[in-house]
Amino acid sequence: MKISTKGRYGLTIMIELARKFGEGPTSLKVIARENDLSEHYLEQLAAPLRNAGLIRSIRGAYGGYVLAKDPKEITSGDIIRVLEGPITPVEGIEDEEPAKQALWIRIRDAVKDVLDTTTLDDLVHYGDDEPRESYMFYI
Repeated sequence: MKISTKGRYGLTIMIELARKFGEGPTSLKVIARENDLSEHYLEQLAAPLRNAGLIRSIRGAYGGYVLAKDPKEITSGDIIRVLEGPITPVEGIEDEEPAKQALWIRIRDAVKDVLDTTTLDDLVHYGDDEPRESYMFYI
């Protein structure tokens, strides 16, 4: 399973809003500037996140977006499903032989477990108590 820029940038929006949780709305312009991303693209991603009830928009001169729930209540799986669709490593696993089917299901379940047990709060505070090098991932 490959997460596209939709999922990656959507996660960036949500992490930034989680960092500022309780401080009032944050504009996508600020998030785009701080992360060197396209504001227009972030606007396209905000709509499905808002429709899913993960963020709320606040209008006005000091408007922007806020999380609709506490960062501890929103998982990375919630975000990825909204932006990427169902979590599946392969399409059409029902047509595979049983051994392959079992492998694809195990992979899917492992990915779902990681996504569904990792909250925005976890991501905001990841590595707070350890040096950055200790949580780098290499494949």
